Amino acid sequence: MRETVCTLAKLPVGKQGVVLEVQANGSTRRRLLDLGLIPGTVVESIRRSPTGDPTAFGIRGAVIALRKTDGDTIFVQPVAN
Repeated sequence: MRETVCTLAKLPVGKQGVVLEVQANGSTRRRLLDLGLIPGTVVESIRRSPTGDPTAFGIRGAVIALRKTDGDTIFVQPVAN
């Protein structure tokens, strides 16, 4: 059974997802793509800050922090891990 598509911001900590689409625009879109958030990339939600924003993600061997507003523009397909 496939899980439903969600935004990266809603991906539970400890879960992985495959990037399907980045809907950000302009320089934000360019920055996200440069960080490796391109369709097909596997991303893992590692940790949320105590206040809930930002969240740390593992992407291609690096750890990056993204704010919820940026994470809401990235759609992922959760995968079973």
